[in-house]
Amino acid sequence: MKKHELVILANEIKSDHEPWIRACEKRAAEVSYRVADLTSAGWFEEVTAQPAEFLLVKPGGLSSRFKKLYDERLTILAGRMNYPCFPSLDEVLIHENKIFQSYWLKAEGLPHPTTYVFYHENEAAGFARTAKLPVVAKLNIGSSGKGVTILKTREELTRYIRDIFSGGKRSRGGPNLERGQWLQRAARVFSDRDLLRERLYKYRSIQEDIQTGFILFQEYVPHDYEWRAVRIGDSFFAHKKLKIKDKASGSLIKEYLAPPEGLLDFLKEVTDRFGFRSMSVDLFEDGKGSYLINEMQCIFGQSDPYQTAIEGKAGRFVNRSGMWVFEAGDFASNQCFDLRLDHVIGILTAE
Repeated sequence: MKKHELVILANEIKSDHEPWIRACEKRAAEVSYRVADLTSAGWFEEVTAQPAEFLLVKPGGLSSRFKKLYDERLTILAGRMNYPCFPSLDEVLIHENKIFQSYWLKAEGLPHPTTYVFYHENEAAGFARTAKLPVVAKLNIGSSGKGVTILKTREELTRYIRDIFSGGKRSRGGPNLERGQWLQRAARVFSDRDLLRERLYKYRSIQEDIQTGFILFQEYVPHDYEWRAVRIGDSFFAHKKLKIKDKASGSLIKEYLAPPEGLLDFLKEVTDRFGFRSMSVDLFEDGKGSYLINEMQCIFGQSDPYQTAIEGKAGRFVNRSGMWVFEAGDFASNQCFDLRLDHVIGILTAE
């Protein structure tokens, strides 16, 4: 049997695409793969020199310059040259670009907290005089709650605007001390020179990325948790992310229980509408039985080996003839990249 020829598009982080490699090696009887560095000067030749049936995508989320690079080059490959890619180009473009994502959510009529974007300081200052407090300030790039600030007073809001339009703002870098077991984690990092070098590069990239001259504010939605709802292929997952202090994102404190069917329906409706098959949607409950989209990411972190568990059993939800069915099993292995590759192979074998 002829193997499917795949190309993994690496980003600026040396090991970031390794989950794709592990997934491909598990399916070595069905696929062959090569890695192309999308950040290199010879990226175009690396990708196009040999046949490729599918591009396996791993966009970065550390710095604006490499986010811009990845989006532009993938737009050429997938948007202009019609290479199939997974996740899709549209999924990548709204990933880790909060301002563009806010435009997209508004244009598509999807429910989300009211968002304000300003490129003129005087307009932002006018907003500060009348805005309902607290208000959420978000830097355009940054995951796990990095770059998110809850501004509770008008003085804090005014100072934040002044900082953005003068010297700029940086996302929070360094290890997440709220995660716990930081001494054990530090020991593991310091015992591996390559891992230490990569972590330091990541922290430096975050610290060097300065946002200045534009600003995003979001309506504050009171909450004790937010839902993390995930679709990979036709597998659905959901769990609660519990709040520490003011934020649920980045807390890594989770609650696993059966999600409301309405939440799964909402996730399926949104992802069906846009053909998204690798998407995480963070949701607030609006208090009226519906949901507000806080953020969407096509690639997301996974601190536990599963995304859904019911009464201690890991698994997934599938929709069978309009009914939601829970299937126990290990469906989130390898940070869900095994499941992503299953979906790609399914597309290729169906052609």
